[in-house]
Amino acid sequence: MTKMTGQTRRAILKGGVAAAAAATLGAPTVLRAQPASVKIGLLQPMSGFLAQAGDLASIGARFAVDEINAAGGIKALDGAQIELLVGDSKSNAEAGAQEVEALNEAGVVAIGGGFASGISLTATQAAARHSLPFLVDSATADSITGRGLANTFRLGPNFSMATEVALQNLIRLNEAAGNPAKTVALVHEDGLFGAGLAQVMQEKLPGLGFEILETISHPTPARDMSNVVLRLRSLQPDLVIPSHYYNEFVLMARTMQQQRVRPMGVYAVFGGAASSYQFVAEYPEAAEGVFDCNHWGDPSNPTDAELKAAVEGQGKHYAYNTPINYSVVKVLAEAIEKAGAADREAVTEQLKTAEFGSGVMPYGTTKFGEDGQNVNALPLNTQVQDGKINVIYPDAFAQSKPVFPVNG
Repeated sequence: MTKMTGQTRRAILKGGVAAAAAATLGAPTVLRAQPASVKIGLLQPMSGFLAQAGDLASIGARFAVDEINAAGGIKALDGAQIELLVGDSKSNAEAGAQEVEALNEAGVVAIGGGFASGISLTATQAAARHSLPFLVDSATADSITGRGLANTFRLGPNFSMATEVALQNLIRLNEAAGNPAKTVALVHEDGLFGAGLAQVMQEKLPGLGFEILETISHPTPARDMSNVVLRLRSLQPDLVIPSHYYNEFVLMARTMQQQRVRPMGVYAVFGGAASSYQFVAEYPEAAEGVFDCNHWGDPSNPTDAELKAAVEGQGKHYAYNTPINYSVVKVLAEAIEKAGAADREAVTEQLKTAEFGSGVMPYGTTKFGEDGQNVNALPLNTQVQDGKINVIYPDAFAQSKPVFPVNG
């Protein structure tokens, strides 16, 4: 047996170290575990008579998720990716509440959306039972954030905020034309949304010098607007102020065109079709000249144009649902980032106390008041002009000057 000298031993040890090093270098790198995804819920009417709104909303929300994930995810959570879970409210309040329960079971940290006021009321109530933060998108009933629910927040303006802006701009519009409009007919759907807006208008318009000839309600959904338009033809108001969802708005506008009912202007507040390019594209004559005071993205923000291109790239027509739900997801993601945890209570606390960006909405910063309402929310006034939906008020966002009177 050969005796191992010190030199031999050192050579063997050296070779062993080299071999171990080679083996280490040749082995596959051990990857760092990826953080768990952060689940955000989106509640929208993906089926039923409001499904078009839900579809457009989901495009905006997914655009935001893809943008955030591509930029590195939630950085405070080691780059955790956002996972969007879409719940279908089926265009009714009961199903909306049921979907909140399903999203809660799926482990979402927050929910955005809601769309309709009736759906949002029950959905936020359901979310409150689980201390689940809910950021409402475009539902406008004041009562949504007026019930003392600590988990409920709203990105867009409510009834009161929007009608105040709408009426200020209506007075400005009328005065600039020499005050030709003196009489008004209100047309509204008979749900929480339309009835609430009509009530505000009934309270405010007489004090501003307008005579309300009649307030006409209709059910939603409605299949025919002939009787409503016949009544408008009899009344001959200077202005028609409607508040209803997409299908009913289109029916009314088309029927008015067919029956040659031509007021000085149709001045919508949260008009269901007046801020939709589908209405403009499919019924250009009925849409031309229609005014709206509604949710609308900042036209000077380049991302707004990208969202419009994304919608049109799918063969669909742009409407406000896309930019506001893009912005809802951006705010929720920022709240999670600031919280530094996918924790419901921590996210709720951030929504209560911090300030956020506003995505593509024209709000500057988003700040929620004690009731959960975004105090900086601002609707924009638009008018359909030559096949385009142009912002006319306020001046800071205006793309063109208003045309009024539209007819005669």
